[in-house]
Order: sequence, then C-alpha cells, then structure tokens
Amino acid sequence: MALPLRSDYNRACHIARFLPNTTMQLFAFGLNHQTAPLAVREQVAFGMDRIEIALRDLVGNGAAKEATILSTCNRMELYCNAAKPEHAIDWLAGYHNLPRKDLEPYLYSLPREQAVKHSFRVASGLDSMVLGEPQILGQMKQAVRQAEQAGTMGILLHKLFQNTFSVAKQVRTETEIGANLVSMAAAAVKLAERIFTSIADQNVLFVGAGEMMELNAVYFAARNPKRITVANRTLERAQTLARQYNGSAITLSDLPEQLAQHDIIVTCTASQLPILGKGMVERALKMRRHKPLFIVDLAVPRDVETEVAELNDVFLYTVDDIADVVKDGLEARQGAVKEAEVIIDSGVSNFMHWMESRDVVPTIRALREQAETSRQQELEKAMRLLARGESPEKVLEVMSRGLINKFLHAPTHALNQAHGNDRDSFVDTVRRLHHLQSEE
Repeated sequence: MALPLRSDYNRACHIARFLPNTTMQLFAFGLNHQTAPLAVREQVAFGMDRIEIALRDLVGNGAAKEATILSTCNRMELYCNAAKPEHAIDWLAGYHNLPRKDLEPYLYSLPREQAVKHSFRVASGLDSMVLGEPQILGQMKQAVRQAEQAGTMGILLHKLFQNTFSVAKQVRTETEIGANLVSMAAAAVKLAERIFTSIADQNVLFVGAGEMMELNAVYFAARNPKRITVANRTLERAQTLARQYNGSAITLSDLPEQLAQHDIIVTCTASQLPILGKGMVERALKMRRHKPLFIVDLAVPRDVETEVAELNDVFLYTVDDIADVVKDGLEARQGAVKEAEVIIDSGVSNFMHWMESRDVVPTIRALREQAETSRQQELEKAMRLLARGESPEKVLEVMSRGLINKFLHAPTHALNQAHGNDRDSFVDTVRRLHHLQSEE
C-alpha cells in the first residue's frame, strides 16, 4: 500500500541532505498517559498551529537531522534522526521553558529498534488509553504531513512511517483489536447518563469543532438531546458541524451568555489557555439556579480551569478521568494483542534489516569513489600513452595491470600486516568477499 502522504519517495530522496555519511540514529522520546499525569502532559503539548515552527527550530539548530512531533491529548512524542539524542531532549525542555530535571522522571527514551516497535504499537492502537482505538492512526498521519510541510522529513523517517502505517493497517484488518471498542466519545455519553436520567431531556454544548468534537457529536446526537449547540473560534466551522445535527452555532465570545442554557458541555480545543474559567461557570450556575452542570474536558492543555471542579453542582471530568470507563470491553480485545504483537515484531525485523543495509551505504559509496578515482587515473595514463603513439595492445596491458595493482594493494597490505586471530578472520573475510576456494 502506498504511503498516504502528500509527497512520494522521490521527494524523500531529494531530502537526502538530512542523511550525511554517518550511521542513522533513529530515536524516539516522549511521555504519555501511562508515564505522566495530565498536569505534566499539558506543559509540553504542542498546539497544531505551532508544530511546524517548532520542527523547523528543532532541526534548524542542529538538535536533529529529521524530526516529527506527535502531540495528542494522551501523548507528546518526538521521532528523530539525531546524532546526539540528548540534544533533542534539551531542546524540548528549553522550548517549553522547563528544567530538564523536571521532565526526566516522566520521559521514556527509545533508541533504534525500540523506537520502531513503539511507533508500530502506537499506530496500531496498542499503546492507547482506549486499546485499539483508531483515531491515533489519523493523528500520526497528520503529524507526518506537518513534518513534510516543515521540511523535516528525510529518508529515515519517511521509511519509518511508511512501514508504520502499513503495519497498523495489517493489525487492524487481520486481528480483532478494534472489537467491542468503547471510545472516549462513547465514554463521555456513559458518564453523562450517570448524572442525567435521559440525555434526550438535556441541552448539549460542544466547544470546538475538530475531529474529537465530530466523534462526540455522533454519539450524543444518537441520544436525541433536546438541543445541540456548537461553539468555535470561527463561526463558519461551528456552523458546518452544527448543520449535520440540526443544531445552532455560536462563537467562543458568546459562551458567557450561552453557557447557562446548556446541561452537558463537551470541550476540546487547541487553545493554550483555559476557555471556561471558574468565574464564568459560577455565573452560569447562578443563572441555572444550581441545576447540575456536566462538563467533559478532552483538551490538552485543559480548556477548563481546574478550580471549576471545586464548585458545587458541577461534574467535571478530564481525559484521564475517562480511563476507567473505556476499560469496558478491554478483556475481549486482549486476545487480539498477542496476534498484533506478532505482526509488529515481523515488521520491526524487516525495518531493522533495511536500516542495517542503509548503515553500510557510506562505506559502499566511499569504496566506489575510491575505485572510480583509480579508474580515472589509469584511464588518463592510458590516454597519454596512446597520444605518444604506443600500440593499443600495450596500453591496454599497462592499464589493466595498473588497475589490478591499485585494486589489490590495500587488501594485500592488510593481509601482510595482520597477525594471530585477526589474520585468520581477515583471510576468511577476503576469501568470502572474492569467492576464493578454501585452502586444503
């Protein structure tokens, strides 16, 4: 299957400047819902509109040769081709104005083969809060598109993600990893039904109009709420989503007046600052005469101030609070994990074989360049002899002997200088390279 990206492999080859004559240093690091609490994850989250700028800064200052940033509500990860991975970690801490020592307890660092396997597992949904959820695959593809647009994708990462998406597709088509799936959107509905007897009697407000809100809208609309409203920074985007469910659209500036009219609020925006503050929610509660207000905040960084949870009659859930709900159906999918891991391990083995073959490219290139230099020297000598009137037969003889002497000089010298076990090993290597018969 072709890699579903904007560019093709030829473009990746054009970016070969990211791959000088050194061994590829694939490296991934980051933190996720398993290693870091929400309060830490939101400090290192990248807004969608800042990722390309950040990538150019990371590669531009030499911390990495290639880079891709994956930033979602549950994880922040960097995939790099970096000669010194610690420089990329230093860059991350500096970019977010955080001491590195404050981040290190939550970070995982994965070199080469471990990075490959992690990428495959993430794309396949094996590392998600919701085991087998498909949304992460789309988020990884978006991360790669952004890296391409930023000009930070080279041969190594292009090949990594090409294989990543191929393995993820195989896992999803050949296993039951997505069976009995309870998504975060479905979990939000379940939580709401614990507070309200019937969602059909409630007014629902979606803050944001991105992919996460589209998923939530599907689940909540299926419960036929009394009214659906979509609030977004741009009214046009809100109208597009609201129109699908006969809802109304407002802008974020309308929230202070509109908040009290809604019973259920689901929010997920890319804002770096809270949208729903304690004061705004307090005023809404007074207008509602303290009728319960159910809020699900799926954003990272959070859209709702943490102090809102302290208010009476407010039921506030964050993305981490949903973890217990999405465990429903987990046992039924565990059997598929072993099958998925087999597919992933095979994919990792194939990718590492490709990486190892690429590792010898600089040596092959140097060997060919040396041979070409010798050929040019002998050819020039032959041309001079011909110009002096020497017979072609003699010139060919001289040139062929010259080429043989140049070709054999280095290995012959090395064989003569080798001693002991090194000599035996070297002799064996030379015989295998040149297909020589073994001595009797």
